Amino acid sequence: MEKIGKYEIVKELGKGATSAVYLANDPFAGRQVAVKVVKQEALGDKEHGKRFQKLFLTEASLAGKLQHPHIAAIFDAEADDDGSYIVMEYVEGGTLEPYCRVDNLLSVQRIVELVFKCSKALDFAHRQGVIHRDIKPANILMTGANDIKISDFGAALTLASETTQVTGVGSPAYMSPEQVRDLQLNHQTDIFSLGVVMYQLLTGRLPFKATNNFSMVYQIINVDPPPPSMHRPEIPSAVDVIVKRSLQKNREKRYQTWADFSADLASVFVDLQSVTEIVPDSERFNTLRGLQFFHDFSDVDLWQVVRISTWSRHSAGTVVIREGSTGRSFFILASGEVRVTKRERLLNVLKSGECFGEMSYLGTKDFSRSATVTALTDITLIDIGDDALTQSTESCRNRFNAAFLELLVSRLESANIRVSQLLLDRTIGVH
Repeated sequence: MEKIGKYEIVKELGKGATSAVYLANDPFAGRQVAVKVVKQEALGDKEHGKRFQKLFLTEASLAGKLQHPHIAAIFDAEADDDGSYIVMEYVEGGTLEPYCRVDNLLSVQRIVELVFKCSKALDFAHRQGVIHRDIKPANILMTGANDIKISDFGAALTLASETTQVTGVGSPAYMSPEQVRDLQLNHQTDIFSLGVVMYQLLTGRLPFKATNNFSMVYQIINVDPPPPSMHRPEIPSAVDVIVKRSLQKNREKRYQTWADFSADLASVFVDLQSVTEIVPDSERFNTLRGLQFFHDFSDVDLWQVVRISTWSRHSAGTVVIREGSTGRSFFILASGEVRVTKRERLLNVLKSGECFGEMSYLGTKDFSRSATVTALTDITLIDIGDDALTQSTESCRNRFNAAFLELLVSRLESANIRVSQLLLDRTIGVH
């Protein structure tokens, strides 16, 4: 086979009973893609054909809809008499499966980081009306050292669909109690499944172990697993608490929202982080979401900001910008306070969430800094270069432009108030 539709086959990546996956070139988009080809005999099978076709059409229907940095994109799909296939983003790096072994575990901090990104991606999918239903290490792909992409939405439940959903899909060891009992599902089933994945990544063991599916179902419904720290003593109690809450059998006691789950994962970094200049991605995202400057940014745009920004921590007294210097970066204060001076005269004191140096982006290429900015306290600084922002998405740039416009209007209003007050004081002084 040399081509599938317009896609030029490079090699086979893998195959199963119902489909095969190929690495291919997309000559029109100029990129490599993964093409999952459905075997015609699978669709024609009398016993499972209709069920499998339903799953295939569910995944195909998501083409172009789940655009998120931590979800493997579905670009294209075709289903006709000549063949059925789905074209997906090709992700190099393998799955999380190798890191579920006792002899190959990741650090606790890195696991929390990866699970945080999964939670934000699944929250995004849920807000698009999609529940994954088959979260497991094999469906979470690694990209680089600290990034993931969730894949394989073939078992997904689309809440907007009015058609009957296929039941009995998913991997038994990762199913929620309501899923193994074929009850009505919501996003909390994915929270439970991600809790199972987190437990396995932390310990190298599944929370529920059984020799057959019947025993597995019994344990999922009736047995509470021991805390991860029993298998790995260095795991802090805060992580045990998160895992326990995500694995609650009663949905009323489980995390109610992805936002609550993500917030707890981010806060646990207080216990996990040593003093370091490196700010983890989850802390960056959560910090950005809490800053007024970014209040209108979508989650997708915020992940773009995480990618293009440089973060650093500085002690009180550090000069961040010196008057008269040139630069092509602007800064947002993530924490702490800085003072702005010109010719050693105090102009302003900026606090967390405020921006400075933005004229380097809005102005000319040879922009000269008009003031000195010095840290009043220990600060965390977000540095975004003009070139990096130019290479971001149009949506992200538009958000920045709108935020800058709002900032400039606010500063102009403040300046007008100060000028009016100064004129009033002078008028009173004359009389």
